[in-house]
Amino acid sequence: MRIGELARRTAVSERSLRYYEQQGLLSSRRTPGGHREYDESAVDRVIRIQEPLLVAELREQQERLDRMIGELIRAREVLDGVIEAASSEPAPVSPRSGSSG
Repeated sequence: MRIGELARRTAVSERSLRYYEQQGLLSSRRTPGGHREYDESAVDRVIRIQEPLLVAELREQQERLDRMIGELIRAREVLDGVIEAASSEPAPVSPRSGSSG
């Protein structure tokens, strides 16, 4: 298969595929016209190359969610304190409640 098809099937840019080849991570043969040709096994190879990148991205998302959860917990604690303080204070007397008119 040519580089465009490999790019489509793996959702990886042609530029990245060329880079992987330059780094020795991926191999191809050349047609007489100079085009890259990849074996079917290249699809699995590219997916394996991408896995660590995906895992790193997922870890970043997990850390971001952990930070957000921490912020929400702190906000909840502040809110709980405000509710508790408001509940323990006597209710303010409204101007109408003390007079019969």
